[in-house]
Amino acid sequence: MNYIIDANLSPQVVVALQAAGHDASHVGDHGLLTATDDEIFDWATENGSVVVTADSDFAMLLATRRTNTPSVVLLRDVADQPPAVHAILLIANLKTVEPDLADGAIVSLSPTRLRIRALPIE
Repeated sequence: MNYIIDANLSPQVVVALQAAGHDASHVGDHGLLTATDDEIFDWATENGSVVVTADSDFAMLLATRRTNTPSVVLLRDVADQPPAVHAILLIANLKTVEPDLADGAIVSLSPTRLRIRALPIE
């Protein structure tokens, strides 16, 4: 599974995910550092990537477009935490949720909660 990490998360998260064996890149690696959420959303759809973000706007895009791609992992309640915490949270949970992400899902992930919602959002 391929993950694209949004601009609101550090490229250090990519390094940690890659070290843990995940296929991950940062939006900056694809010339999308200043792209709109719509542009990142479209890029992820075209490239079969899962968007990893701390931006709830991607959930709104999924609801508005009523689509089942791209899947999104939304990190919540970690904005004030360093990139290492983001990486640890992702690495601890991605294997568990990958089947859901492959089918089309939005995963809301916080230090105390994991919620999975199948796509499309009705």
